[in-house]
Amino acid sequence: MFEGVIAAIVTPFREDGSIDGKGLADLVEFLVGSKVDGIVPCGTTGESATLTHDEHRTVVSAVVEAARRRVPVIAGTGSNSTAEAVALTRFAQDAGADGALVITPYYNRPSQEGLYRHFKAVADASPLPIVLYDVPSRTACHLEPETAARIAESKNVVAIKEASGSLDAVSRLRAATSLSILSGDDSLTLPALALGAVGVVSVAANVAPAPLVEMVKRFRAGDTRRALELHDRLFPLFRALFVETNPVPVKTALRLMGRGTGVVRLPLAPLSPQNEERLRAVLAEGGFLA
Repeated sequence: MFEGVIAAIVTPFREDGSIDGKGLADLVEFLVGSKVDGIVPCGTTGESATLTHDEHRTVVSAVVEAARRRVPVIAGTGSNSTAEAVALTRFAQDAGADGALVITPYYNRPSQEGLYRHFKAVADASPLPIVLYDVPSRTACHLEPETAARIAESKNVVAIKEASGSLDAVSRLRAATSLSILSGDDSLTLPALALGAVGVVSVAANVAPAPLVEMVKRFRAGDTRRALELHDRLFPLFRALFVETNPVPVKTALRLMGRGTGVVRLPLAPLSPQNEERLRAVLAEGGFLA
């Protein structure tokens, strides 16, 4: 159901920290025009942790409206409160989203049984297709493949974003479940595809969607040589976009490209001058600056 390059988008802010609605619509238009296969608003890259509930709903609704059914919109609806995740998922359904990306609960550190019950409650509350999201570096909690298989007994759980940083996890998930596997790490997309993943939920797609889309399509069409050439071109960007905490570098990159203010919300801070120069050099060398 969900495959290819799915852009995990930033939430553009004005200089005063408010949501930039025009900037958001422009970003969606840029990505649709670049032939991405889906868009995720209100994920980690969208600074969902510092959006109010009203802002979260505003962003999801705005992205659904801007996408106009041209690509699937998979709304981030996760929370460390099951009741809140249920409410956000039901809202995404009502707003017209095509799916929900649901992160493992952060801070609580639930057991595998707790994770199973959490995701089952979300899946039972809405018929919206659910993409599980495992990112232990953010949540201090790991979704085991066997638990993912139990959760996938709910028919509307269709995929998993695997962002543990381990290629072994892709193999273990493929052996344990029939879920579609989406890479959650740009730099591991190509090897993950070789292990059976069907795409990526990408931060780099905010900056360089077209070559990333081509890389995935070339690999899936059997042109591995060209896919590797594109990976080699994109790899310095993949690394530079995580030189500090996401989404600080990607928002800075967009500012350097003339696509936004680069503003992030506290407790995130602007990119250090040293890392900004490093990022600028990577963007220039890769041909991503006008």
